[in-house]
Amino acid sequence: MVDKNDVAAVLELIRPSLIADGGDVKLIDVTEDGVVKVELTGACKGCPLSALTLANGIERILKERVPGVASVVPAEEMF
Repeated sequence: MVDKNDVAAVLELIRPSLIADGGDVKLIDVTEDGVVKVELTGACKGCPLSALTLANGIERILKERVPGVASVVPAEEMF
């Protein structure tokens, strides 16, 4: 099982880069099967490149640093 505190700590490392571009990320949940649900806010919310930010940025870094992370998805896709 993925430790939600570990995910939150890594997101804190990523956050300054997002803030520099006028956006941010909020951790919504971590499922038992390693799916991390996040909400992009600010300039990142609705940005056409937000899918790239999730896949090539946030997801890649979380997978490298937190064992068990399977994927990162926007929270709105899970409802």
